[in-house]
Amino acid sequence: MEMSGERVIEAPRDQVWAALNDPEVLKACIPGCQELEKTSETGFAATVKQKVGPVSATFKGAVELTDIVPGESYTIAGEGKGGAAGFAKGGAKVHLSDLPEGTKLSYEAEAKVGGKLAQLGSRLIDGFAKKMADQFFDRFKAEVEGPAETRNGTDADAANAPDAAEAPAEAAKADAAPVVAPEKKKSWLGRIIGS
Repeated sequence: MEMSGERVIEAPRDQVWAALNDPEVLKACIPGCQELEKTSETGFAATVKQKVGPVSATFKGAVELTDIVPGESYTIAGEGKGGAAGFAKGGAKVHLSDLPEGTKLSYEAEAKVGGKLAQLGSRLIDGFAKKMADQFFDRFKAEVEGPAETRNGTDADAANAPDAAEAPAEAAKADAAPVVAPEKKKSWLGRIIGS
């Protein structure tokens, strides 16, 4: 199964590249990831728990980075074994390029499964793999960009909230306003008769 996609990340390319190589960022972005440890300069050991249709399993495996062009691209490949559930293996070519608004992250990925997982059918597996990729890259984008108010250099809530000095004055005005009893409405019959 193959898939591809891209995300525009509002951050400089060197920041995106650093995040792509940070085990803590990757762990936070991989759905179901319980552990991700760096085992070498280009390798990681991972434990991921997932449920695919009726099959639930914990996959333990290794991830390796190859074809590394610092700041620009790499290939990430991994394989995990989930006991009786079977195995999953795959990889992705990740490429970064500059845009006026930040960095474009493009990827081409492929995945293969075996064992019980393979018996679930390609439609279910393909849908699951696409969902996992979308979740990973959406989380990655959010993780790198950070909260919107931090990105823009302002706190959105503070910008929309009344000035602290104005708040008591507004409250005092509201307290000082005369209380007017609501005018009693006349019924349609009362208006006609004039009472």
